[in-house]
Amino acid sequence: MFLRALFAGFCAIALSSCAGDSPDPPLNQEQRVTLSTMNATPARRLFGHLLDSSDGQARVYGGYARGCIQGAEELPETGPTWQAMRLSRNRNWAHPEMLDFVQDLSRFAATLPGWEGLYVGDMAQPRGGPMLTGHASHQSGLDADIWMLPPDRLDLTEAERESLSSISTRRARGAYVGENWTAQHWHLLREAASDPRVARIFVFPGAKVWMCDNETGDRSYLRQIRPLHGHHYHFHVRLHCPDGSPDCVEQVAPPPGDGCDEARAWQRNILNPPPPQPDPNRPPPVRGEIMLSDLPNQCSRVLVSSP
Repeated sequence: MFLRALFAGFCAIALSSCAGDSPDPPLNQEQRVTLSTMNATPARRLFGHLLDSSDGQARVYGGYARGCIQGAEELPETGPTWQAMRLSRNRNWAHPEMLDFVQDLSRFAATLPGWEGLYVGDMAQPRGGPMLTGHASHQSGLDADIWMLPPDRLDLTEAERESLSSISTRRARGAYVGENWTAQHWHLLREAASDPRVARIFVFPGAKVWMCDNETGDRSYLRQIRPLHGHHYHFHVRLHCPDGSPDCVEQVAPPPGDGCDEARAWQRNILNPPPPQPDPNRPPPVRGEIMLSDLPNQCSRVLVSSP
C-alpha cells in the first residue's frame, strides 16, 4: 500500500546518487525502491517525485533546510490577486499559514499602482523535504519566493507561466538597486516584513541599503529583512514555526536592531571585495547528499503516508 502511495505517478528514481541537475533515469520493475533501499536513496529523490501531500493535520517537522511537512495544502494555481508560476515543478504547496500569508500579501499588492497582485514562485513540494534541484531550504512548507515582476494580468496560461521570466531589480552585482526597482517594491517588502508571522525576508544587499536610506518612519520591520546574494528576481519570505508544530525547528532570531550596518558591510564587500583568504591548498568543501536519516524521524512516516 505504501509503495503505491509513495511512487504513484513517479517519473523515476534511480538507486545510485547522481550529480548535477540532469533528470534521473526511469525505473524498471526490478529497480523499484523498497523499504530496504529507501535509506540508501538520497532524500531529494524520495521527496522530489511525490505528486500529493500526506494525510493528517498540517504539521512541520524539523527545520527549513532539514525537514518535511505533513498535511501540506496546495496554493490554487490562480486566485483573485495571484498566480502560481512554474507549475511543472509542483512546488506550490505549503503549510496553511503560508497560504494565508501569500493571499493576504497578494491582496495588498493589488492596491499598489501597476500591480494586479503577485506572481508566486517556488514554495515547497507536496511533502516538503529536499528538492531534486535548486533550493537548500523550502523543505518545511514555510518558505515562499515572491517575484519582483509586477503582474499586469492574472490570466496567464500554463505555457506562459513556464516561459515568462521575472525582472532583475539590482545594479552593480547587487550593491545598488537598478532601474526596475520601484517604491512599490519597497512598500510590498515593508508590508511583508511587518507581518508578525514572518521570521525573515531575504533580498539582495542593495535593496536593504536602499530601504535603510529611505525609511523615515517606523524602522522595526527592517530587522526581518536580511541581505542575501541572488535575491533580485524574487524575494524570499520565511515564516516562524506555526502553532501546532512542536517539532518544527525555529531559526535563530536576527540580531537586535535594524541590520542596516550589516547590509552596508555587504555592499562594501561587493564594491571592494576583500582579499582572498590565504591557504590555496585548502580543498573545497564537499557537500554530501541529504539522506532520509538526516531528516527528523517523522519524515519517514510523512514519506510513505497515503494522500
